[in-house]
Amino acid sequence: MGKNRLEAFSDGVIAIIITIMVLELKVPHATDLQALAPLWPVFVSYVLSFIYVGIYWNNHHHLMHAAHSISGRVLWANLHLLFWLSLIPFVSGWMGENHFATLPVAAYGFVLFMCAVAYAVLVRSLTSHHQENTMLAEAIGSDRKGNLSLVLYLSGIALSFVHPWIGFAVYAATAAIWLVPDTRIESRLGQEHH
Repeated sequence: MGKNRLEAFSDGVIAIIITIMVLELKVPHATDLQALAPLWPVFVSYVLSFIYVGIYWNNHHHLMHAAHSISGRVLWANLHLLFWLSLIPFVSGWMGENHFATLPVAAYGFVLFMCAVAYAVLVRSLTSHHQENTMLAEAIGSDRKGNLSLVLYLSGIALSFVHPWIGFAVYAATAAIWLVPDTRIESRLGQEHH
């Protein structure tokens, strides 16, 4: 099966997710800077969530670029990822509206954890579909960053119950790890073309 429809659908869903997130930022009725002060928790959660959705979009793009075709299993794995990504606006808004209370911060971490699990499932589905395409498997390698992220999300969830800001800091640190672009696939594709 061709991958174009999967890519187009995924791009559309991710664009909608980002649009929904920004709608949580309610426009104040006053015109002074003090009117913006109550929005800071929602804005902070929006910024981190925007970064996370951007990271997933970026990595998804690279992953699909390395894939030659897809299967029904890959389609379902991709939908599974999109499902968890689509919950980010809800938990992000809940966390921001409640000023980073314990349960919303823990729920946010749980959704991030499930996004990472779903991404790992998508990667495994693609590599098993492309068994002859060793470039994809070699580019992904042992996926240390992905495995570390899973541990960090679980730690962040647990630490949220110690203090929510510690959990939030762990999620922010995990995003920072991924802000440095993952060039494994790009590098490998570049080697193949030379």
